Amino acid sequence: MPNRPNALSWLTLSVAIIVADQITKLLVLDHFQLHETLPLIDGWLNLTLAFNEGAAFSFLSDAGGWQRWFFTVLAIVVTIVLIVWLKRTERGDWRTALPLALVVGGAIGNVIDRMRLGHVVDFIDVHYGSWAWPAFNVADSAISVGAVLLLAFGLFGKKVEAAR
Repeated sequence: MPNRPNALSWLTLSVAIIVADQITKLLVLDHFQLHETLPLIDGWLNLTLAFNEGAAFSFLSDAGGWQRWFFTVLAIVVTIVLIVWLKRTERGDWRTALPLALVVGGAIGNVIDRMRLGHVVDFIDVHYGSWAWPAFNVADSAISVGAVLLLAFGLFGKKVEAAR
């Protein structure tokens, strides 16, 4: 079996996401008080400092503290699995590598918060009228986009390749 280049070089994208995530969180922590809001686009986008001790959408945020370690260990295990998957992926297979790198970067960004602060720092606040999406951050965005791309490429990627 020939030794083909793997997709671990895509972890550079993960590092860029981690850096962007941590810098934006530090800026918000330095300039905002908890729940302080700065409207960016009137009527639908604010910066609002919030802390999330749970998972997505504040799932288990009031569980008493054990969830911090549960979600930290879960994110580390998932990250290891995804890095192994990247190692087994050919470098040119961007439809697999890109989403995996996004999820790895996002997962590690939020793990850093959990380890350092005991909670995840959220600050992007999207709303319209009385409807509001839970606050999120750069890491959450990377995880979400990566998961959607992984699904989309998994479901529809074969059809695109077959059409060529």
